[in-house]
Amino acid sequence: MITVFDAAQRLHDPQFFLSSGAAQPCPEKPSRIEALLGGVRRLGGPMVAPPDNGIAPIRAVHPDRYLTFLQTIFTRWQRIEGASAEVIPNIHPATRSDGYPKSAVGQAGFHMTDTSCPIGAETWAAAYASAQTAIHATDLVLDGERAVYALSRPPGHHCFSDLAGGFCYLNNAAIAAERLVAAGRRVAILDVDLHHGNGTQGIFYDRSDVLTISIHAHPERFYPFFWGYPEERGAGDGEGANLNLALERGTGDEGFLAALDLGLEALTRHETDTLVLALGLDAFEGDPFAGLKVTTPGFRRIGQAIARLGLPTVIVQEGGYLCPELGDNLEAVLSAW
Repeated sequence: MITVFDAAQRLHDPQFFLSSGAAQPCPEKPSRIEALLGGVRRLGGPMVAPPDNGIAPIRAVHPDRYLTFLQTIFTRWQRIEGASAEVIPNIHPATRSDGYPKSAVGQAGFHMTDTSCPIGAETWAAAYASAQTAIHATDLVLDGERAVYALSRPPGHHCFSDLAGGFCYLNNAAIAAERLVAAGRRVAILDVDLHHGNGTQGIFYDRSDVLTISIHAHPERFYPFFWGYPEERGAGDGEGANLNLALERGTGDEGFLAALDLGLEALTRHETDTLVLALGLDAFEGDPFAGLKVTTPGFRRIGQAIARLGLPTVIVQEGGYLCPELGDNLEAVLSAW
């Protein structure tokens, strides 16, 4: 399997993470890359750097106002006397239809849903490289590769069209799916991250051309809290094109695989011909977020079940945080192809 990776993704090094009111070091660190590369190298496939396909494929998902914000906010933030070293919001609108301020502080609150997506000097460069990684992986699949792995970091599935959150700034899986749709493919996004892919759901919620499926820890007591409930089925033209399979905390291999079977059945009914796999590895029993209890052999079975579909597949990295087995879990999934 080809792996696509851009070293510029190492540039983003967030320091701040607010959890339950306590400031902590951010777990979405550049060192995640080295652990994931370890798994890739053990598989022995080729690794390529993506070309720059420009901003147009990103603009197909994210509006110009948001992209301008991401590219300029750090410089603007530094002009504020006494401002934090990273851009961190402290005020938010009540609704997305509220007024759009000119203030850097106001725009940060408008475009950042929480404090776990701080923006530093190199965040845009890394997020742009992460998106280009997913774009090139998509093009390789369109060119005939059976499956391609995009080592995309920072991740993307908590990012809405104009709203960063949960370590995510550009929605790589959505960008990949949009590019596939433009090429005439019938697309589904299958998200197996520990956390619900709320941004991905939001982007496609009123559309019928992309089926979105997320298997995740139930949000009633777990991030992202406000999205990911089973009754969220889509709206308007998208009604019935969103499937949330929410699991009880502590669910292990068998429960996760049972939910996966339901997701794969939905893919078949949808007549999906090309898949975007939003690959989170944080459902692992030893992941720092400790929500589910999938084992390394369980990840191998997850990969095998998805690979058996025989669909052209763009595999886009989402979560999965530092623990000794992170690279092993990636290897376990990718070995199925």
